[in-house]
Parts: sequence; structure tokens; C-alpha cells
Amino acid sequence: MGNLKRHQKIHTEEKPEDDMRGSIKHERIHNGEKLHTCDQCGKSFTVNSHLKRHMGIHTGKKPYKHSRCDKRFSRSTHLKTHERIHNREKSLSWSKTEKTFLNKRSDNKYLHSCTQCGKSFSDKRNLEVHMRIHTGEKPYTCDQCRKSFTVKNQLIRHMRIHTGEKPYECSHCDKRFSQTTHLKAHERIHTGEKPYTCDQCGKSFTNKRNLEVHMSVHTGKKLHVCHQCGKTFIHVKYLKEHQKIHTGEKPHKCSHCDKRFNRSTHLKTHEKIHSREEPHTSDQCRTSFAFKSHLKIYMQIHAVEKPDH
Repeated sequence: MGNLKRHQKIHTEEKPEDDMRGSIKHERIHNGEKLHTCDQCGKSFTVNSHLKRHMGIHTGKKPYKHSRCDKRFSRSTHLKTHERIHNREKSLSWSKTEKTFLNKRSDNKYLHSCTQCGKSFSDKRNLEVHMRIHTGEKPYTCDQCRKSFTVKNQLIRHMRIHTGEKPYECSHCDKRFSQTTHLKAHERIHTGEKPYTCDQCGKSFTNKRNLEVHMSVHTGKKLHVCHQCGKTFIHVKYLKEHQKIHTGEKPHKCSHCDKRFNRSTHLKTHEKIHSREEPHTSDQCRTSFAFKSHLKIYMQIHAVEKPDH
């Protein structure tokens, strides 16, 4: 009898309460209504479940652990994507005589290869995004400065330059960051962790860039030469940054005054004068400074004035 009543609602257009709630949630997608707001960064969502999932970014909670390795994930979908790596490894079979990977056959559903460079992906969507490197396609454009990006996440991170949003806070001090990678690199100052180790001499570093610079001691590799002064660089991006000294190019303009800078980091330092931001604080008396160099000078004074015990 119960099944008959449920069926009759199809004809009467009477909707059960659960369906009505689902319909209301669905309508928010069309009208853009976002009632659920993150109290950490202000981002809003149409449904509460999306907010809960987003909060994992701030809490660092990763409840989904892979059964075959120690890697953890904040979302079940990320875990499933990761599992494809293990599934692909399991399906790999190396032939010593032919020296070929058997999993590169076209019937392998886990392998999607780039026709331009041969790089392989476990997910077809990742291959499509990768292809933009070769095609030069950048479909995501910043509405503030018109800079374009290949993936949406790059645009989201870039927008924080304009908004000043810094959602990631250090667990050891009050410093905040716009990117998780910057936070992780900063926290190594507190923990003393140096995960990047030279395989030539065993020396360790807090970040990858310092290791790459150090490796040139062993390899002597300096490919990119400045034709103005002869200075050499490991990466072309460092060369381009350096060449602005010779060209006089200053693309970064202060939004408060007409002063211009050749590096974005120099602009950020300058803008602290206008914003009166003082992120560098003494751990002795909580006096704050806009510039780290000023804090260091102040701390030296503290050390001299500190009476002997």
C-alpha cells in the first residue's frame, strides 16, 4: 500500500518533504544563493556539505588514508585518483628482452599518453589540462590585470595578490600566507626540517630552490647567461628577473602612489608603508616592525641592553 501511495505522488505532483528540501538546494545553484560561509576566509557555498569539505583546507584534516601507503587525503575523490597510480604500477610488467612497458598498449584504461611529449596520465582530464602546455591555451583570465592561466586553481591563487587574502596561518606564529606551499616552507623555520638533500654531499635545505642553486657547485651547470653583464643563472625565470635591472623595466606599480618596482616582492615591501602593516614582531617585548631588517636591528639592541645574570 505504501508503494502505491508513493507512486501516486508522481501523478498528483505532490512532492515529499525530502524532495522539496532537495529542490530548494538545487535552485540555489541557479540563483547563486550561498548561505554557508567559512569563518576563516569568508568563502561561501550553496550547501553545508561543500563548506565542511572546504574547511579541511584550514584544519589540515585528511581523513582518507590509502591502504597500501601512508599517504592521506582530504577528499575521497582525491584518494580514488591516487589509487590509480597503484593500480597502474600493479599492471606494469617489464620485459627485459624487449625493454618495453606492456601497459602502454592502447587497451590499458589507466594510461593516457600525450602525443606531443609522451608523458602519461592516469586520468584523461589531467591529460587534457597538460595539453594546454603545448597548445598555449590559457582559458582562465584575471579580471584585474588580464593575466591568463591554464588551470582554474592557478587563477584562484593569483587573485589573492589583488585581494590580499591569506587563508593559511602558521601554527607556530601569527604569520599568514596566500599559498599552502609558502606556509609549509615557512613552518620549516620553526621545525628545522630540511627535506631537500643533495645526493652528492648530503647537505640538506629547507626548499627546493636552494638545493638547485647548491647543485651547481657539483655540476657546474649554468645554462642561462645575461648578455649585458655575463652573469649566469640556473633557471631562465631568474635570468628574466635579473634583466629588468638592465632594461629599467618596472612593471609593478604601487596602488597608493606612483612608485614602480621591478619585482613584486619589492612592491609588497613598499606597500607596507601605506598599509602600516607590521608583521615582524619581537618575541621579547611584542614590539612590531614593517621590515624584518628593522626587527633584527632592534633585537641586537635588546641583546646589548639585556643585563648579565
